[in-house]
Amino acid sequence: MEGSDDGETWHEYTFRYKVSDPERAPRQVAPHQPRLDWQMWFAALGSPPVWLLAFMLRLLEGSPDVLKLLAINPFPERPPRYIRATLYDYRMTDRETHRSTGAWWSRERVGLYLPPLSLASGGTSSRLQWHAGE
Repeated sequence: MEGSDDGETWHEYTFRYKVSDPERAPRQVAPHQPRLDWQMWFAALGSPPVWLLAFMLRLLEGSPDVLKLLAINPFPERPPRYIRATLYDYRMTDRETHRSTGAWWSRERVGLYLPPLSLASGGTSSRLQWHAGE
């Protein structure tokens, strides 16, 4: 999940348990199943579920209840103008790579899962609108 104010520079939201930063050690210890982080993994296996779009809408609105579910909000002053979901393929690094670089993971960007979205203007309730391009 990434947000942007200008559609050019993107900043990652950091989840409490889901892999993101390659230098961040694995956080999950079985049998704990952190619901949001676990559901994000399942969501990436198919078409975006409705709950994921609702989650993105709440991030654009800056919902305090939703932001509490995350480890780091890269937009502490105000919500971003745009949000998108990017797919990465993660692989755990081998021992030698971890020792030399400090990275726990290597990751390769696969592409966009959901293109940039923003809040639609007008109306009495918040809605998402799609944006062309990346």
